[in-house]
Amino acid sequence: MKPLRFGIIGLSDGNGHPYSWAAIFNGYDPAAMATCPFPVIPAYLAERSFPADAIAGAAVTHVWTQDAAVSAHVAAAARIPTAVTDFADMIGHVDGVLLARDDAETHYYYAAPFLRAGVPVFIDKPLALSVLDAELIYSVQDRQGLVFSCSALKYAAEFLPTAERLAELGTVKYITGTTPKKWDTYAVHVLDPLQRFVRAAGRVTHTAATGGQTRHLEIRWESGLEARVTALGDLAGPLAITLHGDRGWLEMRFQDSFTAFRSSLQHFTDIVRGDAPPQDPAEVMAVVELIEAGRTA
Repeated sequence: MKPLRFGIIGLSDGNGHPYSWAAIFNGYDPAAMATCPFPVIPAYLAERSFPADAIAGAAVTHVWTQDAAVSAHVAAAARIPTAVTDFADMIGHVDGVLLARDDAETHYYYAAPFLRAGVPVFIDKPLALSVLDAELIYSVQDRQGLVFSCSALKYAAEFLPTAERLAELGTVKYITGTTPKKWDTYAVHVLDPLQRFVRAAGRVTHTAATGGQTRHLEIRWESGLEARVTALGDLAGPLAITLHGDRGWLEMRFQDSFTAFRSSLQHFTDIVRGDAPPQDPAEVMAVVELIEAGRTA
């Protein structure tokens, strides 16, 4: 089977995904990656074995960032053969695009040319900060199923407790979630994996946002289940979800970035290859609705 060719687009402030995502496909050059401005990335890549831990059957072949020097560095670090001067130049040369920027206000601008051309796009979290903006992105697809967007933590093993462990909690009635950094870029890391624990809770009946730099969202579902999600801003704290049941509680803390990233990228690869169905937009929109609700305080 012919390997898939992916292009990657970056960089946004504080987000090193072009380095890490491309390396998960291509492997990396240790000397060049050592000077990546995000030291955590070469640290966790060094704990893996390449090419054994790379995603098979696909490669990142093109890169674009808003700075030619940065593009060249990402290309050298993650062994990407082609750096383009205009991101739209990838059209016709790639089978999919990794939009590795988490500044949601730019997502439509970068994704739209590819979606109109029928190219699948993995749009970094969050897809959008409002339902209206998310609907606009979906509306420009050449065909349904081209948009894929999620927090990689949706796939984190740390947030996948066994059925037996969940049964020990009894009926879960309250959920708390915390994440460091800003609501707009990091709340999705809690809200996305949270969805698996509320599927049977029915529709959201109430939301209330409070706070400034530290922001909270209270959520209630029609079953009576309640949750409180907090983005800590500049304060220190874990990226964690805690389930509170009538017989016990379970705190789950995120730790393994590489495996979560790899799992999300593998899912997108499977969709592009035709080995998995397209992502359900309703799953994404449910998260966008809560992100928007959390911004209204």
